[in-house]
Amino acid sequence: MMSATDGFSLRAARRGDLPSLERLIEHSVRALSVGYYSREQIDSALRFMFGVDTRLVDSGSYHVVERERSIVAAGGWSAWGTLFGGDHFKDIDEPRLDPAVDPARIRAFFVDPGWTRRGLARMLFDSCASAAKASGFRSLELMATLPGEPLYRALGFREEERVELTLPDGIRMPLVRMRRPLEG
Repeated sequence: MMSATDGFSLRAARRGDLPSLERLIEHSVRALSVGYYSREQIDSALRFMFGVDTRLVDSGSYHVVERERSIVAAGGWSAWGTLFGGDHFKDIDEPRLDPAVDPARIRAFFVDPGWTRRGLARMLFDSCASAAKASGFRSLELMATLPGEPLYRALGFREEERVELTLPDGIRMPLVRMRRPLEG
């Protein structure tokens, strides 16, 4: 799938994108989390929680937004049980979701700090929501970081619960589980 808006193009991520995606994730988290999380929380989350989920890449459900052949944003959706986290964080034996009863997962949205507030996350979200709906899902769920929470509220998500995840080094990360229906 390819679309272009104002010089941006959207496409499925490929294995060859992994180094660029890891750099995007680190740059995005380090810059956009300031004021929401401490430096220790950011460092710990990058070490233990954030990263690419290669299952999403391999399934074609993780997308990148490019401008002039540089990846400036990424995000995806999933029909598996894992709610968030990269390869080093997820459950290898995660269950496949039942679209009739389970919400699809919105996963791993990251935007380069130099390209925020240009509709890139919305472009990614619209693509993910359409694909999840076409796969029979009736709702979406995600685990938002504190800097991501305003975006997801603007996209129609509602808070289900606030949680504090304790990472392996004892650092606690506040997160927000959110959900929204997919319109008829």
